[in-house]
Amino acid sequence: MTLLEKKALPERIADVMRSRIIAGSLAPDMSIRQDLLAAELGVSKIPVREALARLEQDGLIVSQTNRGFFVAPLSAEDAYDVFALRLKIEPDAVAYGCERAGPEDRAATRRALDALNGAIAGHTENIGACNRAFHLSLIRPGRRRVTLQVVERLHLLAERYIFKHLESSSRNARAEAEHEALFESWSRGDASAAAARTAAHIEATLADLTEQFNAG
Repeated sequence: MTLLEKKALPERIADVMRSRIIAGSLAPDMSIRQDLLAAELGVSKIPVREALARLEQDGLIVSQTNRGFFVAPLSAEDAYDVFALRLKIEPDAVAYGCERAGPEDRAATRRALDALNGAIAGHTENIGACNRAFHLSLIRPGRRRVTLQVVERLHLLAERYIFKHLESSSRNARAEAEHEALFESWSRGDASAAAARTAAHIEATLADLTEQFNAG
């Protein structure tokens, strides 16, 4: 009995590795041994290589010629780049989605926020994924496929930084309050307030991360 089922094997392996990287159990710059990973998961090296290639596209690992794969480092520069790009795109996308959201969209976003609150409270490994699901649910009613794909890509790059940001338990209550305020504005159709609260939320997270990097 393997740890992974055979269906969509590279994707399942990528999910396992993504969770480990985001949670920090695979540290930045750590070497990833394909043979050991394949043995642990009870699979061949072929799907492992495919999974690692996908994670490299997501910016979570890097490859070095003749050296193999390594967990990508965390850096203040990358954090600024990702969150600055989010600031340019996400507030307007949230406002656009807000103006077009219906009752089913609002219910789905409420469920996504409840799941995120639970993940933050338990500091579980899926905080990043739940955070991504909530923020994307604010944008999805706009039906702008390319915008949604770009924002999702930025959130995938941001997930490790979100986990790092919430290492301090004192930030949990603030994050929850910011998300609730954002949802409240969005769910009542106040596009201007939803955009402003999205921007403020991203700016506050980036400021915290900058402080963490400077202190470290």
